[in-house]
Amino acid sequence: MRRVSSFAAPRLQEYTRTSFSLFSKDFISHLSSLPSTSTSTNPIKANEPISPQSSNTQLKSCSKTHSLLFSNVKTQQSQTFNTLAEQNPSQLSSRQRKIKEKSQLEEAFESAKTIQEMLQVFEEMEVSIDERELGLTCLRIGLKLDQEGEDPEKALSFANRALKVLDRDDKLSLPLAMTLQLLGSTCYSLKRFNDSLGYLNRANRVLDKLEKDGSCSVEDIRPILHAVQLELCNTKTAMGRREEALANLRKCLELKEMTLERDSKELGKANRDVAEAYVAILHFKEALPFSLKALDIHKAQLGQNSVEVAHDRRLLGVIYTGLEEHEKALEQNQLSQRVLKNWGLDTDLRCAEIDAANMQIALGRYDEAINTLKGIVQQTGKESEDRAMVFISMAKALCNQEKSTDAEKCLEIACGILGKKEKISPVEVAEAYMEISMLYETMDKFEAAISLLKRTLAMLEKLPQEQHSVGSVSARVGWLLLLTGGVQHAIPFLEDAAERLKESFGSKHYAVGYVYNNLGAAYLELDRPQSAAQVFAYAKDIMDVSLGPHHTDSIEACQNLSKAYAVMGRVSQYNNNNILGVVP
Repeated sequence: MRRVSSFAAPRLQEYTRTSFSLFSKDFISHLSSLPSTSTSTNPIKANEPISPQSSNTQLKSCSKTHSLLFSNVKTQQSQTFNTLAEQNPSQLSSRQRKIKEKSQLEEAFESAKTIQEMLQVFEEMEVSIDERELGLTCLRIGLKLDQEGEDPEKALSFANRALKVLDRDDKLSLPLAMTLQLLGSTCYSLKRFNDSLGYLNRANRVLDKLEKDGSCSVEDIRPILHAVQLELCNTKTAMGRREEALANLRKCLELKEMTLERDSKELGKANRDVAEAYVAILHFKEALPFSLKALDIHKAQLGQNSVEVAHDRRLLGVIYTGLEEHEKALEQNQLSQRVLKNWGLDTDLRCAEIDAANMQIALGRYDEAINTLKGIVQQTGKESEDRAMVFISMAKALCNQEKSTDAEKCLEIACGILGKKEKISPVEVAEAYMEISMLYETMDKFEAAISLLKRTLAMLEKLPQEQHSVGSVSARVGWLLLLTGGVQHAIPFLEDAAERLKESFGSKHYAVGYVYNNLGAAYLELDRPQSAAQVFAYAKDIMDVSLGPHHTDSIEACQNLSKAYAVMGRVSQYNNNNILGVVP
């Protein structure tokens, strides 16, 4: 029976989590194009605008129309106010005085530069303006608070007030979609992921309906749709649903491709984001074309020696490592290092050098890797995480040279450093512990490996966004317990791993197949052949889809299924499946 393969390539921590700036936080710069209040005589129009920061060039196409619309609104307000101002205050009726006061407050709100100034004016507006007319004002304050990111609870309260005003009479509008997107963003910040997902899915449905009805222009819908899709990607990633998140990220890329120039630098970054997301779920083959496209765009726009090109090449090195094309990986890494060195980016350069050492190890060039690492360790601080990673890679090279005693000493040093970083960088430390446990496993130090993995689980279970990692670690613990005779204890870890990995990577990912294969073996050892047959059948189906029916692991899953049927006394099924299992 084959052991569960590693769920992450060495030193992938730079790429195993999607980290995208929340698009919603870029909504503020052109929000002045929304009028600050809504009235029954001047309802919110569905095509009244939003456009993000000028750096997000995909949204510039809407800004002229938006500015013109707002200019018209402001002109009308100004004319009304000027007419009233020309009159003697004593001649104004009560209604006219209210209109004048309202116009003054709106002018003051538009002039506000900081959130404190906006909130101060808003307190006055609450006294003299009906709540039903404050929907857009609440939305704008909520978006400003969300942009600053310091008080998500307060942003959520303004978003909820905006929703009560804008979500009335089943009327759909862009401001309603924006409010739902803001609610999704603030719930995400508060780690209320299920609530976030609900709001964002509804925002997506509103935008889809507006587009189909033709009540809004595509140019006005796209910026908000992009924000919603990116928020969905982040939320699903945090929930461990990475396969689904990737579909939303691909939609973001499609939206940018519709708007940006083909060789836009922004489009290059978007392609790299997608490549990184594929790497995170170990789909290296699918990641490759996006990474290459990012590299081509950045080379054309910024030149061979740009930092963006260096990052693209480093990612390519990781992808080629995953594809086991180690010479290509090393070539891209070396090209990346030259640029990083020229720009004086020492931290990135050290990480790239550690990557290079791991590639040398993969190529069997152990002495060369050790010399590389000895050079790097001199540049690291005694308590730095980089130093810990150097000693882990050193231990890996020594393990391959069968120098277990020296390797263990390196791992002890690494664990000593990482133990002090658990609260500061729990995710990075957990990933390092996983790699260390694999090395202990290689040296047949199974108890040490299991102990470290359980320590890792305790750290990761506290982080809602790391449930995919919990699944991977549980799978490893289950496998090691199975290997060392703790079959009964292995089963709950394997069952938990299967469910978490299905959520994270999809039900047909090969990692899920490996877990089911091990779970079937555990059931078989406990004389539960019917349960074993069921999960072996799952494993076979997954392997056939993900690896192909003639892959070694697919054939092994088929043979395991045959064994389960044999134990159950189904001789005919045993014979049929055994024949299938040996077909080349």
